[in-house]
Amino acid sequence: MDFSLTEEQIMIRDTAREFAQSEVEPKAIELESRHEFPMELTNKMAEMGFHGLVIPEKFGGAGVDYLSYLLVEQEIARASISLSMTLGAQNSLVAIPLMECGSEELQKKYLPKIASGEWLGCFALTEPGAGSDPAGMATTAKRDGDHWVINGTKIYITNGSVSKLAIVWAKTGTKPDGKAAITTFLVDREQSPYRTGTIEHKMGVHASPTTELIFEDCRVPASHMMGKEGEGFKIALSTLNAGRLSVATQCIGIAKAAYERAKRFSKEREQFGKKISEFQAIAFKLADCAVGISAAELLVQKAAWLKEQRGARDPEFISLAAQAKLFASEMACRVTDEAVQIHGGYGYMKEYRVEEFFRAARLMELVEGTSEIQRLTISRWELRD
Repeated sequence: MDFSLTEEQIMIRDTAREFAQSEVEPKAIELESRHEFPMELTNKMAEMGFHGLVIPEKFGGAGVDYLSYLLVEQEIARASISLSMTLGAQNSLVAIPLMECGSEELQKKYLPKIASGEWLGCFALTEPGAGSDPAGMATTAKRDGDHWVINGTKIYITNGSVSKLAIVWAKTGTKPDGKAAITTFLVDREQSPYRTGTIEHKMGVHASPTTELIFEDCRVPASHMMGKEGEGFKIALSTLNAGRLSVATQCIGIAKAAYERAKRFSKEREQFGKKISEFQAIAFKLADCAVGISAAELLVQKAAWLKEQRGARDPEFISLAAQAKLFASEMACRVTDEAVQIHGGYGYMKEYRVEEFFRAARLMELVEGTSEIQRLTISRWELRD
């Protein structure tokens, strides 16, 4: 088994690393403190082709393999988790379902806009009464001639306030078995306006807007239905399966950023006449952090390989993606907590940034399926007959 990256993957990773270190890192603290969407940096990412990493070249994208995209995601997350959220939304939550389930007409019209960064997209699934259980959604779509009329409210939508396109899930009826028929729609904000409601005040990740989206008699052309009517739940799960690897690699980026700062600080800080890295208590903390990061990287690599081989709906991939997301998110929480502890009082101060990474890591145990949902997914695979 060869764990080495290809020359192309190394080049893509290093390009992202250089951009993150030179362009993003110097502005990261200011962006978080202002609570502003980083439009200038977002546009620069688009110019570098990062918004369309997974999109085929015929639609203006880079057409790279999924691991290459994940490597870019990790490097951006090391500098700014907020900016990496936009990157993840464009690639894993918007482009992928459009590529896999959108009509050729929709792909030709919208994928180039996403790849170029001309348009930002969002993934609108979660509702006030439907988080871990999407089947409990209240948003409806009713057929009216050659349109669908959508009514409902979505919450916790990354980049909802700056999006021009939303992938939206709504109930369109009832299946023969009595379960809700959930269908997926591509909603063009210019053609089918939707409103931004509350912009949430969060514990962290302040430069990435998390918003409420309100759909009031939103008329969407019938041609904008993605996949078949009633198959939206499958599309959502498939998208989330791949997206969990995106979250896992963001966690690795967060953990690496905190770990590197803690290691550097421990080599500089002196107490009782020597560097604190020379104390076994600190050295062992750093060792545990290194093990966790390495293990998470291997899980993500294997899951990315399996996705390329079998696709995002393969049962074994689904379990492995859940394992990667679960382990990496909990690892990031442990590593960032230790980074704060190693810094002591300095770790509580914003200028050292480890407290920022600590707050960001806590989010990762919640998004794209909580840790409890990941354990449910994994246990179903392990206990299969």
